[in-house]
Amino acid sequence: MSDVTTPDPQLLEHYENLKDQVRHHRRAYYVNDAPEISDADFDTLFRELEDLEALHPNIVTGDSPTQEVGGDAVFSPVEHLSQMYSLEDVFSFEELEAWFARVGAGLERLGAGDDVGWLTEVKIDGLAINLVYRNGSLVRAATRGDGRIGEDVTRNVLTIKEIPTKLSGDNIPEELEVRGEVFMPGEAFAELNEARAEAGLAPFANPRNAAAGSLRQKDPAETAKRRLAMFVHGFGTVTGATITSQHEAYEKLAEWGLPVSPYSKLIRGTSGTVAEKVIEYINHYGEHRHDLVHQIDGIVVKVDHMTYQRQLGFTSRTPRWSVAYKYPPEEVHTKLLDIAVNVGRTGRVTPYAIMPPVFVDGSTVSMATLHNQDVVKAKNVKIGDTVVLRKAGDIIPEIVGPVLPLRGDDVVDFVMPTNCPSCGTVLRPMKEGDVDLRCPNAESCPAQLTGRIEHAASRGGFDIEALGEEAATWLTNGPGPNPADNAGRVEPTGPGVITSDGQLFDLATNGDEELKAKLAEVQVWREKRSKGQATGQWELVPYFYTRTTGQPTANTKRLFDELEKAKSQPLWRVLVALSIRHVGPTAARALAASFGTMDALREAAQAEDYERFTFVDGVGEVIASAVMEFFNTDWRVEVIHAWAKAGVTMADEVTEDSTLLEGLTIVVTGTLESFTRDSAKEAILTRGGKATGSVSKKTDYLVAGDNAGSKLDRAESLGVTVLDEQGFIELLAGER
Repeated sequence: MSDVTTPDPQLLEHYENLKDQVRHHRRAYYVNDAPEISDADFDTLFRELEDLEALHPNIVTGDSPTQEVGGDAVFSPVEHLSQMYSLEDVFSFEELEAWFARVGAGLERLGAGDDVGWLTEVKIDGLAINLVYRNGSLVRAATRGDGRIGEDVTRNVLTIKEIPTKLSGDNIPEELEVRGEVFMPGEAFAELNEARAEAGLAPFANPRNAAAGSLRQKDPAETAKRRLAMFVHGFGTVTGATITSQHEAYEKLAEWGLPVSPYSKLIRGTSGTVAEKVIEYINHYGEHRHDLVHQIDGIVVKVDHMTYQRQLGFTSRTPRWSVAYKYPPEEVHTKLLDIAVNVGRTGRVTPYAIMPPVFVDGSTVSMATLHNQDVVKAKNVKIGDTVVLRKAGDIIPEIVGPVLPLRGDDVVDFVMPTNCPSCGTVLRPMKEGDVDLRCPNAESCPAQLTGRIEHAASRGGFDIEALGEEAATWLTNGPGPNPADNAGRVEPTGPGVITSDGQLFDLATNGDEELKAKLAEVQVWREKRSKGQATGQWELVPYFYTRTTGQPTANTKRLFDELEKAKSQPLWRVLVALSIRHVGPTAARALAASFGTMDALREAAQAEDYERFTFVDGVGEVIASAVMEFFNTDWRVEVIHAWAKAGVTMADEVTEDSTLLEGLTIVVTGTLESFTRDSAKEAILTRGGKATGSVSKKTDYLVAGDNAGSKLDRAESLGVTVLDEQGFIELLAGER
C-alpha cells in the first residue's frame, strides 16, 4: 500500500543517504574506473533503493538514480541520437519466469501468436559504446554516460581494429546508431597485467576495468597498445533502412562489416513454453562462461520483433521487452582480516587470506590462497585492506588485489614466519633458486602428515570417501586452542591418534584395536547453536564416536569398511597414495604398468638404475629422481612395509584385458550415457591404452558422444576412426 501521509523524516534521511551512496559508487565505477564496492554489492544497494521507492512512491524525486542511466561525463559531452537504456536485472529463475509471464501477458494483449521470437545472448561484461555512422562513415563514438549524454571517445575507439571506419555491403543506412560493448579478451588482459607488474604498476582488477581504463587514455597511442575488441548488440536511430527484428538486425550489422557476437540464439515459442529453453541456455553458458573470448556476467533476453518492442515500450530507465539474468558474482569486495600460513603435504608453506564468510560464485568463501610471500608483495595486499576476491567456477578462490581508495592507516604488512607453525622446524628453500619456503621435517611434521593422509584417501589414491580433509585433520592432530579465544578460528595442533603414514591401515576392521580405541578419545571444537543460530560459545565434542552411546558414528564405521576395501586397489593407486613427489595418476599408471610390482620398482630405484626408468613412457629425469629419492629414504620405505603387512596389494595381476588396448591412443569427447569422462578414461587406461584430450594424427580412435563439437570435426578431417558409444563398448570388450 502506498503512503498517503507526510513521509517520516528518518525515512527521507535514509532515502537521501541511499541516493548519495548509489551516485557515489556509480561515479567511481563509470568515471573514475576505481570501484569501491563489487558489482554484486552495487546491485544490492541499487535494489534497496528501488524497493524503498516501490514501498513509498510519494518520496520519489526526479534526481533519483533509478530515473537515470549510467554515470557522469569526463571527456567532451555528446548527446546520443536516441537514449541508451539500462536493462532490468533478475537474479533467479523465479524472477525470470515472472518477467516472462508479465511480458507474455503484454504480448497476448497485442495479439501476438504462439511463435514469438526471443533473441537470447550472453551479456558481455565490458564498457557500453554508442557508434554513429553517416552515409557509411564512422563520425562519432561515445560512452553510455547517463543514457542521454555520454563521453566522446572517438579517437580512442578508432584504434580498435574490429570497428570499421567505413561500412561495407549494400543498403547502408543514411544514419545508423549502433550499440555494443568494448571488452578486453582474456589473453590480452593477462599480458597487460604481466607488463604492468614488470613495470612496478598495480594490476587491473578485471578485464572490464582494464577496458574502461584503456578507452579513457588521453593519448590514443596508449589505447592502441592495449588489445581491445568489440561486439555490437543493438542499435538506436536508423534512417534510410528498415529492420524488422533483432536477429535480422544482427545479420545486417554483420553484412555491413560490424563485429557481431557469435554467442546468440533465436528461440521461438510463447512466454510460457520458451522460459525452459532460455533457462537451458543460461545453464549452458553458466558452465562454459570461461570458454568465451570475453567475460560475461549474465544472459540477455529480448523480444525479437521490432513492432512488439515498440508497442511494449520503455520505463524511464529500461525497455519492457528485454531483461538481463545475472549470474552469481565471481568477484566481491571483502575485508582481509588476517594472513595466516598453511603447511602442505610436501612441506610447502603457503600464505592464505582470512576473510569474513562471503557468498561468491555460488558458494561461501572465507579463505583464499596467496601462494607465497613474493605474491603477497606483488599483489600489494596488507592485513586490514578491503580486497577484491575472485572465484570463477570451480577455481580456487583468489585475492586479486586491494581496493586502494579504501585503504586506511591501520593496515599491517604481512611477515612470513621463519619457523614451521606446525612443528617449529626452521623453514628454508629446498633447493637453490626456490621461491617457496618448506618445512624439511617431512617425517613427523603433523601438518605434512595430515596432508599425506588426506592425499592417500583422495579419489586418485585409495579413493576413501569417508576420509576427507576434516577426518584426516583430527586423525593426525589435537584440537588446539579454544576458538573463542582465537578469533573464532579452529586451529588443530599435533600430534593426534596417527603419528605416521604407516598407521593408516591399522584403523581397518582387522587392524590395531588399541589404536582404534583411541579414536573414542578424539575431541574437536564445535560451536554451540541455539535455534539454528551460532552463539560464539564453543565446546569439545567426540569426532569419531557418538557422545550419547560411545559407539562409532556411521561415518566412522564406513571409514573402517572403506579402508579394508582400499587394500585391494591396483598398484598405481598405491603409488599415488604414497605422495611420491611429481608422481600423479598418469606417471603412477606408467610406472605400475612397466614394473608390475612394488618390489621391482623399489629394487630399480634403490639401485639408481636410470636406464631402467628410461623404458617407462612419460617418465623423465625429474620423476625418476623423485622416485629414487623416495625409495632411498628409510622412513618412507617403512611406510610401504607397514601397508604391505596390513594387507595392501603391492603387485598387479597381469590379465588378458590389461593389455587389450596396448599401443592405442584414444580420445573421448561429448556426453556418453554409460560413462562419465573419468570412467571412460579409466576403462581405456586399465586395458593398457593411452587416453588423451586432443586429436592428432597419432590418435587411433575418437569416441564421440552427444555434443562432440570441434574434436569430431578435426578427427574427421584427419581420417581418424570415429566410434559411437556402442562402438566404444565393443572396443573395450575386444570385439573390434
